[in-house]
Amino acid sequence: MAIIEIERLAKSYRVYQKKEGLLASVGGLFRRQHREVQAVRDIDLHVEAGEFVAFLGPNGAGKTTTLKLLSGVITPTRGMARVMGHVPWERSNAYRRRFALVMGQKNQLWWDLPAQESFRLHQQIYGIEAAEFERVRDELTSLLDVRSLLGQPVRELSLGERMKMELIAALLHSPEVLFLDEPTIGLDVIAQHNIQTFLRHYQETRGITILLTSHYMKDVAALCRRVVIIARGRIVYDGSLSGIIDQFSGHKVVTLVFPTEVVPTGLERFGEVISHQAPRVKLKVDRNGIGELLSAILAEHTIEDVSVEDPPLEEVIAEVFSSIAKEPAPV
Repeated sequence: MAIIEIERLAKSYRVYQKKEGLLASVGGLFRRQHREVQAVRDIDLHVEAGEFVAFLGPNGAGKTTTLKLLSGVITPTRGMARVMGHVPWERSNAYRRRFALVMGQKNQLWWDLPAQESFRLHQQIYGIEAAEFERVRDELTSLLDVRSLLGQPVRELSLGERMKMELIAALLHSPEVLFLDEPTIGLDVIAQHNIQTFLRHYQETRGITILLTSHYMKDVAALCRRVVIIARGRIVYDGSLSGIIDQFSGHKVVTLVFPTEVVPTGLERFGEVISHQAPRVKLKVDRNGIGELLSAILAEHTIEDVSVEDPPLEEVIAEVFSSIAKEPAPV
C-alpha cells in the first residue's frame, strides 16, 4: 500500500522582474513586471511503506519544493497529495506527529543552547512521555556516538556533529516518514559515511519510509534502491539505480592492459581514448558493440588483461542533467 500518494501536484510562483538602472527601479514602484516560475509541474508519484527513495535533480529542479509540499510547509497551486492518509497542507496535528523533515541547510536546534535543551523542547512539543523520550534519546545518541556532546552548545559543534543532532531531534518522536533534504551537504568523507551508516541501520530496523534528496551519488548508492529524477519540475525517471545507467548511458568503459610499456598506436579507431597510462589504456565505447569490439582488438593486439565497466554514476547523472538543460523549456 502506498504511504505517499501524489497526483498531478503542481506549484508555481510569481517572481518580480527588477530591471537594471535607477529609472527602471523607480518605474517598478508603479508598474511591476512579474513572470511565473513553475517549480513543480503536475507530478505523479507513489511510494510504498518502508521504501528508501532517492529524489534527484539539478539545482532548481523542484526537489526541495516537493518535500516542502509533502511536509505541509507550502500549499500547492493544484493537484493532490496524501501522506499516510493525510493532506499535508491541512497541517493537522495528527500528521505532524507522524513525519519529520530535516534540511541540511536549515537548523532546527537553538544555536546558543546545548542540543539536550532543544531535545527537551521537542519532547514537550510532541508530548512524548518521559520514559519513552529518555529511551529514544539514549538509543539515538549511542548509535550516533554523540552522548558526550549533549551538554555542549550547538554553535561549538562541528558540522557533522550538528547534523547528527539534527537527525536525533527529528527522530525523537519516532516518525513513520522522514524527508531528508541534502543531509550530508558540506560534510567530510568520514562524516558522510557515519550518517549513511546510521540512516541505513535505522531504516532497516524501523521500517521507516524515507525520501532523500542529495547531490552526493555515494549517498544514493549506499542507501537507495529506487531513484526518482526530477528536472524542470517534472519526473523524467523512476526506477532502479542500475536502470539509470542502462537507460541514459550509451557507452561502457573498456580497460586494456598491454604486456609491455609500449602501447600500440591507432587505438582511437576502436573508441575514444579517455586515459592513457602505459601499459593501461581506457576506451569509451558504444555499449551495443562490446563483443565485436573486443574480438577486433584481440585479433590485432596481445592483451594481458581486459575489463568492461559501466561509466561512473556521477558521470551518467551529469550527462542526464546536461541533456535536460539543453532541451527547450516546457510551456
